[in-house]
Amino acid sequence: MNILIFGTKKCKRTRQAERFFKERGISYHFRDLSERAFSSGELNNILPSISREDLLDQDSKAYKDRGMAYMEFDIIEEIMDDNRLVRTPVVRNGRKATVGVNETVWKEWIEEYRNS
Repeated sequence: MNILIFGTKKCKRTRQAERFFKERGISYHFRDLSERAFSSGELNNILPSISREDLLDQDSKAYKDRGMAYMEFDIIEEIMDDNRLVRTPVVRNGRKATVGVNETVWKEWIEEYRNS
């Protein structure tokens, strides 16, 4: 299993994702989005599994401060410009990915891994 968690150290949901995998003995890599943004390649790897709209955190301070609710914009361009707009955590397992806390899918991944 190749789990990669994108989030921030201060994010409660990101810590919940880390705890989920830690408690099940699954190793993972953590990428702090406040230190290093998504690359275009990474975004291309997760976009088949996550819609652009789901990736955008419309409740974030950055979204509200920029008045984005009243703008037309390209979601990916905005996320590449300001990764504070990403809804976290983004959890990737190879070519599969989830956004937010999605323990049901994560359990399926673990089950598939253990049965392979």
